Amino acid sequence: MGLLISILITFLVIVLVLYLVQRLPLDGRAKQIVQAIVLVIGIISLLKYLAVF
Repeated sequence: MGLLISILITFLVIVLVLYLVQRLPLDGRAKQIVQAIVLVIGIISLLKYLAVF
């Protein structure tokens, strides 16, 4: 049960950070780069919870 909660919290943090990046006054290219970085970090942390790494 704790694993599921950890995965859910990680997913919600990723969504929240992506939303906050959308609100930043950056140009489109910088916004895409930041979103890609957030997604990569988020996917790696989710895979860590699933014991892939």
